[in-house]
Amino acid sequence: MKSINIGMVGYKFMGKAHSHAYRDLPMFFPKHIRPEMKVICGRNPQGVSEAATQFGWQEYTTDWNDLISRDDIDVIDINAPSDAHKEIAIAAARAGKHVFCEKPLALTLEDAREMLAVVKETGVKHMVNFNYRFTPAVMLAKKLIDEGRLGKIHHFRAWFLQDWITDPNFPLVWRLQKEIAGSGAHGDLGAHLIDMAHYLIGDISEVIGMNETFIKERPLPTEMTGLSASGDENSPKGEVTVDDATLFMARFANGALGSFEATRFATGHRSTNSFEINGSKGSVIFDFERLNELQVYFENDEEDVQGFRRVLATDEAHAYSDVWWPAGHTIGYEHTFIHAVTELLEAFAENRQPVPNFEDGVKCQQVLDAVDLSIEKRQWVQVSDL
Repeated sequence: MKSINIGMVGYKFMGKAHSHAYRDLPMFFPKHIRPEMKVICGRNPQGVSEAATQFGWQEYTTDWNDLISRDDIDVIDINAPSDAHKEIAIAAARAGKHVFCEKPLALTLEDAREMLAVVKETGVKHMVNFNYRFTPAVMLAKKLIDEGRLGKIHHFRAWFLQDWITDPNFPLVWRLQKEIAGSGAHGDLGAHLIDMAHYLIGDISEVIGMNETFIKERPLPTEMTGLSASGDENSPKGEVTVDDATLFMARFANGALGSFEATRFATGHRSTNSFEINGSKGSVIFDFERLNELQVYFENDEEDVQGFRRVLATDEAHAYSDVWWPAGHTIGYEHTFIHAVTELLEAFAENRQPVPNFEDGVKCQQVLDAVDLSIEKRQWVQVSDL
């Protein structure tokens, strides 16, 4: 295969990020299969038409059924709101299309498992876009763990802090409605933390959590675009049906302990996505606001120079760095999407399933639901019981 034809559903925040990845990938990964940006889909004719021109898509449509019925579409990319994931993914798989889906995979664990069953039954390739896995500094942390250089892992603590809805007059966007988003900070931000924990540490065995919705009602929006919206504070109000913040503790199958915090009410934090890992031989700290860096500590350093060191993950020894810029010249958020699409295309070239895929999406959803159940019951919950 020299190229693969993409049909994409969604054209706002994630639609722009995915489009950028498809456009830039051939420039830096010229030996890979080329993604052809065939058709973009969205419900608003004017909006999707403008996006098609701006992002570089050949055609546009307002009906996703058009995509899955076309013989010239190979992959369906789903970055529409979460309530659309299941229906589109299942229909695409049954039509023989491969599926690249944004996170969280589904609204519920039951839906996620049904999606996984269908892609397995049809034999199509399937991937979930947990893009933060593909940050070179994160992949360095994974390498240090896998090589045993941090020793036995004792702690994983992670936090994803934002402040974009602290204003009580910020409108009731779809991300604040359970029937569309599934959950709030927990499913949107916490899903990334859970997948990161699975990727770096391993399976989570039990959880206990708590959550809060600080603002119960918000004005109905007049317009929504990505993470922004407009409205009138005097407009009718609607109920916020998701969490504003969720915190939980976890025990991993390998004995490590974990703590997780996802909130949209951390004033001063635009998007602080971080983790710290402590092992018997060393520790690492990652902060996505400084995404090119990994703080590394080794216990066997001489006492007079012991301490965290800053490692800039831009040398050729670091993942993906050989295709970008000279050492020390950093990359950004958008590059994680390019790396994710690279993994998808490599899976086609090597005739394997990409990673992370719907199996990982189900595992993540299982933990999300276990935390919700623990909050409801106010007790520890075994993840395997779900």
